[in-house]
Amino acid sequence: MSTLAARKRRSIDFWPGFVDALSSLLMVLVFLLLIFSLGQFVLSDALSSRDRSLAQLNQELADLADALSMEKAAKLQALTEVGDLSASLQQSENQTNSLKLNLDLATEKLSQNEADIARLTADINALNSLKQQLESEIASRLAELEENKEKLTVQTDLSAKAAAQAELLNRQLAALREQLAQVQKALDIANIAIESKDVEIKDLGARLNLALADKVNELTRYRSEFFGKLRAALGNRADIQIVGDRFVVPSELLFPSASDELNPTGTQQLNQLAATLKEVTAQIPPDIDWVLRIDGHTDHRPISTGRFPSNWELSSARAIAIVKFLSNAGIAPRRLAANGFGEFHPLDSGSSEEALARNRRIEIQLTNR
Repeated sequence: MSTLAARKRRSIDFWPGFVDALSSLLMVLVFLLLIFSLGQFVLSDALSSRDRSLAQLNQELADLADALSMEKAAKLQALTEVGDLSASLQQSENQTNSLKLNLDLATEKLSQNEADIARLTADINALNSLKQQLESEIASRLAELEENKEKLTVQTDLSAKAAAQAELLNRQLAALREQLAQVQKALDIANIAIESKDVEIKDLGARLNLALADKVNELTRYRSEFFGKLRAALGNRADIQIVGDRFVVPSELLFPSASDELNPTGTQQLNQLAATLKEVTAQIPPDIDWVLRIDGHTDHRPISTGRFPSNWELSSARAIAIVKFLSNAGIAPRRLAANGFGEFHPLDSGSSEEALARNRRIEIQLTNR
């Protein structure tokens, strides 16, 4: 009985410990599963974030590839345009060189023809002098012959000596007439040569005028291009106009009232003018002698200050201020000219504010010097 009781006690003591160990093991397993679940969640979130980042990077890479393709196409088009412009510029330079060579040849030939004409004129003057001398000698011999004939007629006996002298005089007269005919022939040939030279000179003059006209027309083309680019650079303002061959800018756009100090807007506009002028004049051949005229104009209202005694001084000072600004901006001073006209060349003869505003202006002209 006691042995059975002891076995029961030992059995009862064993199972609680076993149950405690199993419980602890289960708690460890649950804890490990929880840690694994959390790690799985964090890893899944990281992988999802990485996939989203990769997708975004792939999209950006595709956008960059498209942009690069567009840039390559634009670069190819720009290179093509540059090639076309270079070919056009080379062709223009070749034409200009050819025209200049023809002009030099025509000038040289004209100088040679002028020398020939001078020589022929001297020869003609010498021939005329010789002709006059021969005519005078013939007249003298004729008078002497007539006198001798009269004497021979009066005399009843003709001596052999007188007959021989008359024969000699007749032969001399025939020789003189032959010489006179040769001089006249030479004079006619010289006149024909002069007429030929005159025709050739007229032809050279016409060709020279045509070449000069071509140069003027070429500058007109550059002037049109300059005005077009300048209007675009200044924003196609309605108050800026092209009148004939002049670009007309209101004075208020560049200067304060009664002043020759450029305002900020005027400085900006003149910077654009200088950039446009550099771009266009870089294409003008060096043999075209061009100049940019800056003309200042005011309205008819008088001004009298210590700095500006009259509108002449104000208009001149404004034109000079623009010329100095362009010179400082890199335009060659020998290509610039400043003029002040005061109020004496109005565009509008009225007295309204609109008319006065039209007359207060700066005119810009690209022309030959």
